[in-house]
Amino acid sequence: MVLAIVGTLSGCKPSEESASIEPGEKFSGGATSVAKVDSNAFSLPSANLSPVRRMDFFVGNSFFRNPWKVATAQQHVRDGLGPLFNTDTCQSCHIKDGRGHPPTTTAGPSVSMLVRLSIPAGPADAYQRTRSGVVPEPTYGAQLQDAVIPGHRPEGQVRVEYTEIPVIFSDRTEISVRKPSLHIDTLGYGPMHPATQFSARIAPPMIGLGLLEAISEADIRANATRQYEQTRNIRGKVNEVWSDALGKTVIGRFGWKAGQPDLNQQNAHAFAGDMGLTSGLMSHDDCTEKQVECLVAANGGNPEVDDKILASILFYTRNLAVPMRRHFDDPQVLRGKALFQQAGCTYCHVPSYVTSETAEPELRGQRIFPYTDLLLHDMGDELADGRSEYLADGHQWRTPPLWGIGLTAQVNGQTNFLHDGRARTLMEAIVWHGGEARGSRNAVLVFDQAQREALISFLNSL
Repeated sequence: MVLAIVGTLSGCKPSEESASIEPGEKFSGGATSVAKVDSNAFSLPSANLSPVRRMDFFVGNSFFRNPWKVATAQQHVRDGLGPLFNTDTCQSCHIKDGRGHPPTTTAGPSVSMLVRLSIPAGPADAYQRTRSGVVPEPTYGAQLQDAVIPGHRPEGQVRVEYTEIPVIFSDRTEISVRKPSLHIDTLGYGPMHPATQFSARIAPPMIGLGLLEAISEADIRANATRQYEQTRNIRGKVNEVWSDALGKTVIGRFGWKAGQPDLNQQNAHAFAGDMGLTSGLMSHDDCTEKQVECLVAANGGNPEVDDKILASILFYTRNLAVPMRRHFDDPQVLRGKALFQQAGCTYCHVPSYVTSETAEPELRGQRIFPYTDLLLHDMGDELADGRSEYLADGHQWRTPPLWGIGLTAQVNGQTNFLHDGRARTLMEAIVWHGGEARGSRNAVLVFDQAQREALISFLNSL
């Protein structure tokens, strides 16, 4: 971990200029934006949905929010959970449609943090890599399930321990960041492959996903071209992933490594991996050949999540509204915006787009401000998980959107940022940036206290 000590960083002190207000900037999600700023700020339908479409939204919300049950002899609409799973409802991971967090105790399932598993690919694994992006761990599959229905054994128990590391800014201000250490205890089905790769990932917020899906592929690829032409060290990369519905490789844009092409596939894979529920896109859950009891367990129908339910969930996840900006015209926020730009953060956190005219009616043609390029970037050794996923290597992560980030505490009662939730504050998250983002991180390390406060005020306004 880099320890930034007084006098070791070079560079001029940034100017005190204020940024200008952009047209439409208040409305992060365009006409879909909502004004809510309390604990329900991430749970509202797009503001421009008609009354009939709002009814569809709340039908999807019921399937997202309410628990699934264990399969019985009399099959019901909402049964078939497990037998191995992480949680019994989508809302348990995406808490109030917001951000998950690492486990806070050593007892019980980690719930809103998942641990992905894989082993290095060999020459014979090309087909597997093409279709799933990874080679699953032979005994435990592609994801550790730490919860079970009665009569089954959980795959293991997840613990996270932290080491505090001091970081000193150039003005001698000191903060502490925490470096996580992941532990898997009480394995239920024997030892793992000795070369198993692990990746801890908290659930990301659900807002604005339909708008991200509506950003054109051309705009995403243009981001990579622009970075190559305008910068020396920033080299964003498109992930190319398998589409189950199309049967071919397409651009990836969802998940921490952009490993999913669209929301419907993201939802179907979450049902299978997180809850052990099959669908038309995923006809099997994450049972492996060595988990015999899992393979022969009763199911809740074939598929357990039928096409109608999957479509309801898709509509819901596409239309969770983005909150409007707060204090976007405040002088302190505008100073922070200028510093954000001067530090080079907008090369990756690209501020705005106009969504495609081929999207759903409420989502098309919207000027939106998500602050992401949807590309993969090398974020340095300290954030690396060592686990590849399609074209993403073990150092690369997709740039996460920043809209709504200032409401995290209000919605979730905590602020755990980055893919594994290690950062307790936005400043800690910035300090962890390495690799291609090292230059921007170093620029922030030479900010004085007033400049850092302005920067955080800007981020909290998003």
